Amino acid sequence: MRNLSVRSLLFPLLMLAIPAASSAQIILSIGFAPPPLPVYEQPLCPSEGYIWTPGYWAYAQQGYFWVPGTWAMAPEPGLLWTPGYWGWGENAFVFKEGYWGAQVGFYGGVNYGFGYGGVGFEGGEWRGGSFFYNRSVSNVTNITNVYTKTVIVNNVTVNRVSYNGGTGGISARPSAEEEKFASEKHVQATSIQTQHVQAASTNHQLYESVNHGKPAIAATPKPGQFSGKGVVVAKAAAPSYKPVAARAAAPAAAKNNAPEAKDATARPATAAHASEIKPAERAAPNTGNPALDKKYKQQQSALNTSQAQDRQKLQQKQDQEHQQLTKTKASEPAKQKVEQKHQQQTQQVAQKHAAQDQKLQAKQQPAKPPPAKKAPPAKPIAEKKEP
Repeated sequence: MRNLSVRSLLFPLLMLAIPAASSAQIILSIGFAPPPLPVYEQPLCPSEGYIWTPGYWAYAQQGYFWVPGTWAMAPEPGLLWTPGYWGWGENAFVFKEGYWGAQVGFYGGVNYGFGYGGVGFEGGEWRGGSFFYNRSVSNVTNITNVYTKTVIVNNVTVNRVSYNGGTGGISARPSAEEEKFASEKHVQATSIQTQHVQAASTNHQLYESVNHGKPAIAATPKPGQFSGKGVVVAKAAAPSYKPVAARAAAPAAAKNNAPEAKDATARPATAAHASEIKPAERAAPNTGNPALDKKYKQQQSALNTSQAQDRQKLQQKQDQEHQQLTKTKASEPAKQKVEQKHQQQTQQVAQKHAAQDQKLQAKQQPAKPPPAKKAPPAKPIAEKKEP
C-alpha cells in the first residue's frame, strides 16, 4: 500500500518528523491534536454498491482541513473500508491512512458514526457479490438490498474525539484479530478517493482556521462532489471543540507532567462510560514491617471493593439508559444529551477515585526516620605542664 498522492500537500509547518518507511500506512506526524469530529448527517446513498467512508481531519501547510465523508465504490466486491486515524506516538500525532480489505481493521477506536462505532463496521455487509445495507445506521431509501440490525455503541463520547492516545485521546488498543487483519492483503484508496482528498485540500472553507470545527461541506453523496444536491453542511462543531492554540499546548503540558504521571495510579486518559474506568493498579506494600504491610494491604482491598461498587452501580444505571434509548428509538439529539450526561458522571467517578488513590498513596508512604542526633563536640584536653 502506498501513501496518498497528496503527500506533496502535507508538509506541515509544525511537523516534527516523517515516520520511517517501514510503516507504510503512516503519512506524517504533527505536534498538536486534530479537532474533534463535527456533528453532521449522512447523505443519501446514491445507488447500490457504494460503501460509506467517514469524514476526517487531514493536514496541509495551512493547518488541519476537513475531508468530507462520502459514499465510495469498493475497488472490487467483498472489500470493506478501514478508516484512517490519528494516533499519538513518539511525541507527535501520527496519521495512518485507511485501506480496503476483506475485514475492517483497527482505526484507533474512533467513533466516526454511521456504522463505524470504534470497532468494526455495522453499516452493511457483503452477501455474495452484492452489498446489503443496515438501515438502522445507513441512509438508504432507494435500495432493495437492505436489512435492519440495531447497533448499540457503548463507547460513544459526546466530545467526538478524533484521535487515539495522547492528552485527551481514546485509549483503545487493537485486538489480536485486528492486528492479524493489519498484516493481511490491503488495497490502497482508489484514485477517486485520492482526488476527493486533493479537492478538499484546495477548498478554503474546509480549513479549521476558517470553519472553526464546523465545515461548510461535512459530507457528500459521491467523492469530489462538493456542491449541488445531496451535499451536507455540518450541524455544529463538537461540544468539546477548542481552538488550535489550546490544543497545541496540550502535548507540552503532558510532557511537563510526565514525571508525576509515573508515580500516579495508572488510569485511562478519558472514559465516557463506567465500563471504561479501569481498576487501579497498586503495588503490594513492602515497608519491611509485616504488621504494617498487612494493615496497608487491608486498606487497599477495602478501597478496591468500594471503587468496584461505584463502577458497577454507575454502569448498571448507564446500561439501563442505553437500553431505554434503543427501546424508544430516541432521536440523535436525545442520544447525545444522554451521552453527555454519562461522560460527566464517569468523569466525576474517575476524579473521585483518583483523589482516593492519591490520598491512600500519601497515607501509606513509609515514615521518614528521624534525623540522627549529632554528637556533642569533644572538649579540648588541657595540656599538662612539665614540672
